[in-house]
Amino acid sequence: MTGEIKVIYEDSYILALNKPAGILVHGDGRSPRQGSGQAEHTIADWLLEKYPEIAGVGEPLITPQGEEILRPGIVHRLDRETSGVLVVAKDQETFLHLKEEFKTRQMKKTYRAFVYGVMKNDEGVIDRPIGRSRSHPTLWSAEYGAKGSANNGGELREAVTEYKVISRGEGVTYLEAYPKTGRTHQIRVHLKAVGHSVVCDKLYAPNKPSLLDFSRLALHAYSLEVSLPGEGRILLEADLPEDFQKAERILREG
Repeated sequence: MTGEIKVIYEDSYILALNKPAGILVHGDGRSPRQGSGQAEHTIADWLLEKYPEIAGVGEPLITPQGEEILRPGIVHRLDRETSGVLVVAKDQETFLHLKEEFKTRQMKKTYRAFVYGVMKNDEGVIDRPIGRSRSHPTLWSAEYGAKGSANNGGELREAVTEYKVISRGEGVTYLEAYPKTGRTHQIRVHLKAVGHSVVCDKLYAPNKPSLLDFSRLALHAYSLEVSLPGEGRILLEADLPEDFQKAERILREG
């Protein structure tokens, strides 16, 4: 069930949200899910309702059918089932500034995740290029046989993720992940490639059982460090949702 969208920081430049799991950041022009009766509500819809003045900020998505989908101030996105910090620009200058920070990898991102299996090393670096899976072309892969996309000259895309273990339990590890690049599903794909898929990942670990009472992907965008135009750097943190807090307790109590 989708939780409440919470504002965790706001000034004249940006708005930072704690996105609940279960809600899309913006639509993609496809038909609504079967049985829903109407297009589902997204973060973009919420922003247009609460902050209509930023409707023209950012870059709209143009679908293959030519439909324009507004993404008001949205600089980056999180998967539907991923919770955590999402930053929104309030004006075009700030949007372009933040977009450049993402592009040049100046933005520092920290995620929390529960993964299957007990990781041996306390910390490490996963440096594996990402491409399309040969067996499942709609998914991404950092394993042998992945193929590059046509619009990238057939080359795989560089991808680097650092991680640090927080704690371990029976058949599960709790960790922080620090993606140094911004590939689609990067953390999920990298952790799968080293044999430790994210708990309850229905795309990349569909046959594994849920652990720690998770009913959704056990991935949370915990913090984001950014700089603002003419200002210093700021650290934005999104409190852990209830399912993460519960999983921490279960792991702590054995």
